[in-house]
Parts: sequence; structure tokens; C-alpha cells
Amino acid sequence: MAVPLIGITTSELRNPREHVNRPESEPPMRELALGLTYPQAIARAGGVPVVIPPFTSDESIAALLERVDGVCLAGGPDIHPSLYGQEPSDALGPTEPALDGSEIALTRMALDRDLPLLCICRGLQVLNVARGGTLIQDLPGHRQTEPGRLPTHSVRLEAGSRLAETMGTTELEVNSFHHQAIDVLGDRLRPTGWSEDGLIEAIEATDRDFVIGVQWHAEGLLDAVEQHALFDAFTAECARPRRRTRRSRAA
Repeated sequence: MAVPLIGITTSELRNPREHVNRPESEPPMRELALGLTYPQAIARAGGVPVVIPPFTSDESIAALLERVDGVCLAGGPDIHPSLYGQEPSDALGPTEPALDGSEIALTRMALDRDLPLLCICRGLQVLNVARGGTLIQDLPGHRQTEPGRLPTHSVRLEAGSRLAETMGTTELEVNSFHHQAIDVLGDRLRPTGWSEDGLIEAIEATDRDFVIGVQWHAEGLLDAVEQHALFDAFTAECARPRRRTRRSRAA
């Protein structure tokens, strides 16, 4: 099986005033940030990870998507509510509407190409908005204070769903670093996981081969067999021969 090339979005922007700049570093500037756990999880599952920056044109997005075998939509900051037809609430965190728009465009174009998508935390929310859904802008008390490697609540998965079959269970423990969640579900998406209080914690596309979104940070829980299995299944899907054939024809 060929080793798949998997793109990982990064939507976290940092300003120079938000971190200490070392004397040996480049001059202070706005920076992209991505937790190392994402590429480590992809590599551990047998893929080659590449970081996707925000793009300014659909042509650039298309050129990238012709070269990768799958996309992981990573976590990050709040999505601006104008992108799902709402006014900002007082509890909304910092947003980057232009970056949000780029990521939503990338998601829609990846869906058009039937690329495998694994959407994590904010990534699940991006997928939902990209398909016309909306978000709850603030959920007080849903972000844990414990480290990301520690699960803090349980999730129930729908028996028979692709996610439950992939993870080998219908009950699992997860972490929680979100203060937003799905409100109205997007088109051709279905819920497949819920928290104890009824929030949607996992979704799947009904019209694509492999499009899964999870609200928790699975990449931080890889010591759990079921979380590792999610990345294994995603990477294996990206490596399927027809994915490689599609990319070779486009080269």
C-alpha cells in the first residue's frame, strides 16, 4: 500500500505580542501555529503529513488538493458567525473571517473531490458550516482544565455507524476543549455521537466515502486503542489505490 500524503489545516494565528520572541528567532511577525500532535498522529498511522496554510485563491486550493490523498481539518479558534448567518455574541472569541472563508472553501472543494476528511474539534464545526449548518456560539464550562491527554467525559456512538465500527465501541471517554458546538446540522450530515447532555459530538457525511467529524481532540488521546484506530482507518482510506490513481491522472 502506497504511503498517502495528508494535508492538515492550521487556523491558529499568533500575533507577536502574544508570545515571547527569542533573540535568535526571525523578526516578530504574525505566525501560523499547529500542535505537533496532529502530524505525529498522521505519521504514527503511516501517512506523510503536510501543513496547509490559508489560501487566497480557489486556484491555489485546487492545486493543493490535486496532490494530497486526504485532509485533516484541525482544531483552532472560533468561526465568525457571519459565515452561518448570525450576529456575534458577547462570548465569541477572537476570529479571522478571511481565514475561516479559506478553510470553508477548501472543505467544500475537498468534498467535491470525494477526498477523505477527518475533522477535529473546530474542524467538525467548519464541516458543518461548509454544508450550511449553524453553531451554538458559546457553551460555558465545556472546556476542561486538565491536560489534553486526559479524557474528562463520555460519548455515546450510534451502533452501526462508520465511526462506531472504526473505533470498535459505542461508548468512549474523550477530552473537551470547545466552547462552541453544532446547533443546526448541515446538509447531508448525520449525527453519530453525543455527550451525556445531548450535544452532538460526532458527525458523518451521508454522501461521501469517508467524511467523519469528532468534537474531541482525538490526536491527543492516541494511547487509547480506539482513538488510534480512528487515525489508522483515515490513513488507510487515504491510501486506497483509487485515491492514488486519481492523483496520478491529475499530475
